[in-house]
Amino acid sequence: MVRLPLTPAEVERGQRLGALLRQARGERPMLETALAAHVSPETLRKIETGRIATPAFPTIAAIADVLGLSLDAVWAEISGPERAASDPDAAKRLAS
Repeated sequence: MVRLPLTPAEVERGQRLGALLRQARGERPMLETALAAHVSPETLRKIETGRIATPAFPTIAAIADVLGLSLDAVWAEISGPERAASDPDAAKRLAS
């Protein structure tokens, strides 16, 4: 199976997702977060750095759950590039 290259929009959305998760994780160790979400630390690192721009839904759902983030709010934040880029406190609101 051949995987098509990601569009620039998909790459940008993956970068916004990674930044949001990284911000929501705060000072919590990556290893602790990854193990609690049942994903490898390497997978979490790649998602946070945008190297995995389109992670599987169950992976994101598990990480969001561990971080106390609503999936609806995560989607809303990563879908709007202007809002996400201009609002550094987005992850704090999502956790509330």
